[in-house]
Amino acid sequence: MIAPELLMPAGDFEKLKAAFAYGADAVYAGIPRFSLRARENGFTKELLVDAVNYTKEIGKKIYITANVVPHNHKVDPFIKYVGEFLKECQPDAWIMSDPGMIMMMIEHFPDQEIHLSVQANTVNFASARFWEKLGVKRIILSRELSVKEIKQTRAGSRALTIH
Repeated sequence: MIAPELLMPAGDFEKLKAAFAYGADAVYAGIPRFSLRARENGFTKELLVDAVNYTKEIGKKIYITANVVPHNHKVDPFIKYVGEFLKECQPDAWIMSDPGMIMMMIEHFPDQEIHLSVQANTVNFASARFWEKLGVKRIILSRELSVKEIKQTRAGSRALTIH
């Protein structure tokens, strides 16, 4: 049996430290401009790099949320941002929701692990298999699914970690 991972949000550096102090195994933190909760984000690019490096130093995990569904004018700046970000640190994974952005991440940064955000609204095994074939390693299923539906989705996909 795989041990559960306690994953908590980290809206800023202090909340990140508090999450780990209270037992989190991992945190997720959003990129300014490219996460859905951009207005609630206490991170700058520099602080986010520091947060990734700090998390690695203490032996924990950090996932970067980049779950925005961008208009065309944000696509190229996102890829540029990620390229610069990865020169300074290596998060454990990216939490994303937009199919095109996931495809571009895989094309430009194939060594980066992608987790599918709950915002992608995955509710069936066929969608889970689609994401698996695209290269997504973990799927965070829609919140409204029953335990029975979660089991059916898990059974219908192959090697995915489904949460």
